Amino acid sequence: MLNLRFKDIELKTTPLINAHRALGAQLAPFSGWLMPIQYKGIIAEHNWTRSSCSLFDICHMGEFIIYGQADKSNLEKIITVNLTRMLSNSCRYGFMLNENGGIIDDILIYKIKEEQWMLVVNAANIDADEAHLRARLSGDCKLENASGRLGKLDLQGPLSGDILKEIVGEDISRLGYYRFGYFSLLGEKNIISRTGYTGELGYELYLSNENVEELWGVLLKDARVRPAGLGARDTLRLEMGLPLYGQDINRDTTPEQAGLKRFVDFNKDFIGKDALIKKRKEDAKRKLSYFIADSCRAPRQGYKIYSAGKEVGVVTSGSFSPSLSRGIGMGYIESAYNNSGTQITIKQGSVEIEATIVDKPFYKQGSVRGEK
Repeated sequence: MLNLRFKDIELKTTPLINAHRALGAQLAPFSGWLMPIQYKGIIAEHNWTRSSCSLFDICHMGEFIIYGQADKSNLEKIITVNLTRMLSNSCRYGFMLNENGGIIDDILIYKIKEEQWMLVVNAANIDADEAHLRARLSGDCKLENASGRLGKLDLQGPLSGDILKEIVGEDISRLGYYRFGYFSLLGEKNIISRTGYTGELGYELYLSNENVEELWGVLLKDARVRPAGLGARDTLRLEMGLPLYGQDINRDTTPEQAGLKRFVDFNKDFIGKDALIKKRKEDAKRKLSYFIADSCRAPRQGYKIYSAGKEVGVVTSGSFSPSLSRGIGMGYIESAYNNSGTQITIKQGSVEIEATIVDKPFYKQGSVRGEK
């Protein structure tokens, strides 16, 4: 990957940096990378994703290929979900935890076959995740950091299946949710998974860096497809109540606190299990909660949350919701005050936002499972 200076910060760039500039994208630092924040505007890109299909450059994400059986390689102990029960060509969301039960990273696990796996990790954690894995995988297991050779494009929106079918063939329509297959793309056989973070029908396409720019151009020739940046990606994931690593979850938060313990299998042994069991009562005192403002004013990260005049929490993510025309957000709130329907006040300086705690997701009309 190319490195360059941007406002005196050295940043990595994806293979699509010139394509983004040609499209007039607003570029900004993100997790050590220079990434497109928006092209025609966050709201326009958000709404296009909900109604048609958007193309996202996600080449900054990391990919590790692991060769070895889950139990014999120690991978089963590193990941919180049960890997031995996974079917080949399936994906699962899970965590790598530290000994205290804190989230080192949230990841997607792909079971390619019994002795081959792919882990997709967050860009800012690639180096730390690799060190964590190498220190804990058994000696006869092989780990390949494929982040430098693999590119990743995400096609998201209710029309994404129809568009992709015209490029890779009819078989894509038979791909189930959180399943993947190998499809021909520009002469390569590549993984395409039916996954995403927008709440809409979507696919994640993996291919060599050498072919990313060409595929980007092929997909954008379709008038139904428009590029979207990280700004729209953030508002889309927030409307679905999906946490962002580094904001909503980190090494100091546990899956229990984040309301994500369904992605932790306590019937098996894993790193951090004992700590999670010991901390259950303590973790239950503070939970990640979701709230919608009475107005279009957006809560922002770091704003304080009050209930009946008492400070009870802090905002971790917040934005204006283009789909709901209201401010929405998530944050950690004392459990006694995080019941659905509870009225709260969000404050920062002279800013006061009245809001109500709700259940996630905020947006419930998505096409993620193939229905609209």
